[in-house]
Amino acid sequence: MTLAKRIIPCLDVDHGQVVKCINFQNPKSTGDPTEMAQRYSDQGADELVFLDITASSEKRNIMQKYVENVAKTINIPFTVGGGIRSVPDARLILCSGADKVSVNTAAVENPNLITELSDVFGRQCIVCAIDAKRNSTPTNGKTIVDTPKGPVWFEVVTYGGRKHTGIDALTWATDAEKRGAGEFLITSMDRDGTKDGYDIELTRNISERVNVPIIASGGAGEPKHLYDVFTEGKADAALAASIFHYNNYPIPKVKDYLRKMEVTIRQ
Repeated sequence: MTLAKRIIPCLDVDHGQVVKCINFQNPKSTGDPTEMAQRYSDQGADELVFLDITASSEKRNIMQKYVENVAKTINIPFTVGGGIRSVPDARLILCSGADKVSVNTAAVENPNLITELSDVFGRQCIVCAIDAKRNSTPTNGKTIVDTPKGPVWFEVVTYGGRKHTGIDALTWATDAEKRGAGEFLITSMDRDGTKDGYDIELTRNISERVNVPIIASGGAGEPKHLYDVFTEGKADAALAASIFHYNNYPIPKVKDYLRKMEVTIRQ
């Protein structure tokens, strides 16, 4: 049985406004999170992701009121991330209407957090977000991947791309799955906001190493990019922002294209 691929708009929220960045930098406001969430829910999005992108770097909790407002507006599964550092943090977000929580920086700094959250809320509620950047510097112990531009390894970055960790993203993904991650949100910092397409090698290599669903993120510019990451990248879901925020390719148009390309998607 082939599982249907999912189309997931993303709301990157900075102090109450949805913003769009390029390579995690220079955020530009694109709208109100509640209004945009309602539009995507009405258009047929399969799920929605809400990320408070400055919560970790500002060392603050997520802005709960915006989560609550979005949750009241939509009727699709809803994942929330940003500034979640503990079981109480996650409980607050889930009680505010989220279906799943996403952890990134806090999980890298405290890997036991994934196990703690999974034990309390269940693996199905825990999304491990990994922000990764290509690194061509030869380093022992890293997983080298051959790409059209030469061999690279993928480095985990944290705090919204502000901190390079030296951690191999592929190794981290396999470790996080063992600790209880039920899903991965894989974002390419190199492709973020570029509209040049997803990082196929990054997505495929993680997908081939774990046994839980993979959401690909970073680089969607046209429907074909989603097709590519589903087929070549072996992703289970595709997250996008720019193509939806600016209404270049509304969700129904993207789904029509994928159906014509014989990709199994949800109605």
